[in-house]
Amino acid sequence: MKGQILDFSIQTNSGVISGDDQNRYQFSGAHWRGQVPPARGQKVDFTVDGTGQANDIYILSSPLVFPTQVGDKNRIIAAILAFFLGGFGIHKFYLGQIGWGIVYLIFCWTFIPALVAFIEFIIYLCTSDEDFARKYG
Repeated sequence: MKGQILDFSIQTNSGVISGDDQNRYQFSGAHWRGQVPPARGQKVDFTVDGTGQANDIYILSSPLVFPTQVGDKNRIIAAILAFFLGGFGIHKFYLGQIGWGIVYLIFCWTFIPALVAFIEFIIYLCTSDEDFARKYG
């Protein structure tokens, strides 16, 4: 049967798969047969035992292995905006932080927003796509 992982907890080493038959199946990490750890959103193929537990779970595709973009905002675009136009707060407007964007515009003549934007540029480049998406969507 095919399905998608809805949730997986490393602490309990267990998770939930939503099958293509619209049923949910509990599984244990001991039944995972993939090379990468289970993660939310992965498409999987699995068997079901008599108790309704998922067994022999194989990964079909994983959006987290090679993500093109996670979330609505792209961190590279935010970093480029922070580097070139950060003194005016354009990256804050892009990220949906309108209030901070206005503050940057008001104080752009002091060059303090430009310095802060350069630091944010470095932070955006060092942040993973998942963490960026979690914070900025």
